[in-house]
Amino acid sequence: MVGTGSGRRMRIWDLPVRLFHWLLVLLVGSAWWTAEEHLIGPHRLIGYTILTLVVFRLAWGFWGSTTARFSHFVRGPGGVASYIGNDLFRRGTVSGPGHNPLGGWSVIAMLALLLAQPLLGLFAIDVDGLESGPFAHFVSFDTGRWAAETHELVFNLLMVVIALHVLAILFYRVFKGENLVSSMFTGSRDASGDAAGLRFVSPGLALLLVVAVGVIVWLLVAGFGQT
Repeated sequence: MVGTGSGRRMRIWDLPVRLFHWLLVLLVGSAWWTAEEHLIGPHRLIGYTILTLVVFRLAWGFWGSTTARFSHFVRGPGGVASYIGNDLFRRGTVSGPGHNPLGGWSVIAMLALLLAQPLLGLFAIDVDGLESGPFAHFVSFDTGRWAAETHELVFNLLMVVIALHVLAILFYRVFKGENLVSSMFTGSRDASGDAAGLRFVSPGLALLLVVAVGVIVWLLVAGFGQT
């Protein structure tokens, strides 16, 4: 197998991580469009789906495959500074399996925003108080308005993080010669280091987790949501 860097093609991403990534691309775009078109019903369903997927991804970060686990790619300030100073701007250097230390924190930032967005939407109240999240009746009007305004602010921040993510993909493709988009489709990429220690968990466990989280979200919305 021929590639850049180590000269080997390694399996990096499991199927659940790849499906999570591309489904979110579709869902975030759909969430924006339904909000712009004031399609509140579909917008809510998309929000519940995003919440389900993000909670699943958080769980998969502890119980999933090696490269999906937070312990594999989240590093402290020293590790991030070392990567920026030694590897980020060096041509021809290919990062090891999974996210690099800088990319790891971008994942954390994106997951935090993606979690906050639907949670705020659950309590949001519009200006007229007519269109509200399913849990809006648990909070005051002012709190619901704050949730709605913060919901919009978080989405704008999410757009900034996504834009930076796209710029990073272009940087790695043009400057460092790494095709990150292709690897998220195929699950493999050219990488340095030893991939022998990577462990890939069955997608069946991911399916069970997604179903379990989805059922919990549905029960919460149906049982405690505003009718």
